[in-house]
Amino acid sequence: MIKKLILKGSFILVLLSLASCSKNQIISNINIGTHGNNELKIQIDVTTNDQAQVYAEYWSDKKGIQNKITSPISNSGLKHSLVLCNIIPETNYSFQIVTVQGSDKKTSKVYTFKSRKLPEWLQKQFKANCPKPELLPANFKKGFMLLAKRETPGTAYIVDYKGNLRWYHTLEGTGFKVAHFTKEQSILSILGTNDEPTSYGSEILEINLQGDTLTHIKKGQGDLKQTIHHEIIKKSANEIVTLTVEEKIINLKSVGGKEKDTVSGDGIVILDKKGKQLWKWTVFDDLDPMKDKDILKTKKDWTHANSLNYDTDGNFLISFYNNGQIWKVNAKTGKVMWKLGKNGTMKMAPESNFSQAHAAHIDQEGSLLFFDNGVDKKQSSVFALKVDEKNNAVKLDFQIKLPKDIYNDRMGSAYMINKDLILCCCSKRHITVLTNKKGVLLWALESEIPPYRTQFIEEEKMKPFLLN
Repeated sequence: MIKKLILKGSFILVLLSLASCSKNQIISNINIGTHGNNELKIQIDVTTNDQAQVYAEYWSDKKGIQNKITSPISNSGLKHSLVLCNIIPETNYSFQIVTVQGSDKKTSKVYTFKSRKLPEWLQKQFKANCPKPELLPANFKKGFMLLAKRETPGTAYIVDYKGNLRWYHTLEGTGFKVAHFTKEQSILSILGTNDEPTSYGSEILEINLQGDTLTHIKKGQGDLKQTIHHEIIKKSANEIVTLTVEEKIINLKSVGGKEKDTVSGDGIVILDKKGKQLWKWTVFDDLDPMKDKDILKTKKDWTHANSLNYDTDGNFLISFYNNGQIWKVNAKTGKVMWKLGKNGTMKMAPESNFSQAHAAHIDQEGSLLFFDNGVDKKQSSVFALKVDEKNNAVKLDFQIKLPKDIYNDRMGSAYMINKDLILCCCSKRHITVLTNKKGVLLWALESEIPPYRTQFIEEEKMKPFLLN
C-alpha cells in the first residue's frame, strides 16, 4: 500500500490519483518534487519495505503512453531517488513506479502531476527565427543544441530548434567556461570564476543528464597544477583531454626583457578521472620563444590555443588564434606532424588562406572543418579543407562567407548538420545560424548569453532522456 505521498518544499504538483496502490504492495511511500530546484527535472523518492530496484515510466498527456520514457533503474535497496528528465513546462504528466526483485516485477497504478512554468529568468534566454521551417532537414528539427553561460551563476542549456529550453543545469559561484556533450551522454566542462579570463578555468566537472556529478577535479588536486582553457574532450570513458596554460622561465634580456622572464604558452594534458596525468605535451617542445621577434609583446599569451580534437588516425588537431595556424600533433610522441595556415609547413592555395581558426575538427565528409573569425577581412567564414598528407598540401573543399553583419572576431564554432548545411555560432553577436554553402541563412537562434560554441546533438544521442 502507498501510505502517503509527500510534496517537497514549495514545489506544488496537481495530483489526480491518490487512491491505494493495490498492484504494488512493496512501496511504502513516495515523495515528489523538483530535482536541485530545476523545473525541468522531477525527482521521485521511493521507499520500499523490502530490498528492490526501482524505476519510473512517465509520459505527457500530449504524447500519450505510447511515447512513455523510462528513468534509469536504481540500485537495490530500501530508498531510491529517481530523476525524470525531458519535462516540458506547464504540462500534465502521468507516471508509474516499477519495482524489480529478481525476476519479479510489479507496476504501480498511474499517478499524475502538472509541471510548473519556467522561472522568468529562463523564459527569454533564446529566440528562434525560421521563416521557412519546411527548408530545415529532419535531423535538425529532431536534434538539440548545447550552449553555456560563462559568467556566474553558470548555466548549461540544451535547446531545440524552436528555441525551447529542454534541459539546463545551474552552478553557483562558477561559470561554464567550456561545455562539451560526450558520447557517454554527459556534459564535460571547464569551470571558472568571473575573475578568470573568458575561456579559462580551474575546475573540471562532468555531470550526467540527471545532474549527478560523475567527475570533479580542481586545480591543485592530483596532477592538475595548471590553469585549463578553451577545450575539454574525452579520449575514452575514463580519460579526459584538455588544453593547459604552460609557463616557462626564459632569459629575454638580449631582446630587452628580464633575465628570468615568463612566457605563457599552451599544452595538452590527458588525465584520468582522479586527476592523474597520463600524457603531456607543450608548444615549448616544438617552438623557441627567442625566435619570435615580438616575444616581449606576446609573452603573456604567446600562442593562444583555442581548440583541440582528434584526427581520424587518433592524433591531435590543435588550433591557435595568435599565429593563425592549425597543427597536427602525434598523440604518442608529441612530434608536430604538420602546420597549416600562416607560415605553416603545408602548401596552400590562396583560396585556402584563413586568419583565425576555431573549433577545428574532421567533419563527416572527411574534411578539416573550422570557423574562421576572418579578422583580416572583417568577415567570418566556414572553411572545409582537404588535407593531403602524402603531398604535404591542402586544397579547399568549400568556404562559406557569412553575412558581414554577423562578423565575429573572437570565439565561434561551425559543425555540419548534413553535407549541405552548417550550424555556426557567432559568439559575440549572441547568435547561432544555420547556413547553406552559399551563405544563405535558413534559421537563427538569438541568445541572451554569448555562447563560446553551439554544439549540435543528434536525437539518437539523447535517448532516452530527451525526445521530441
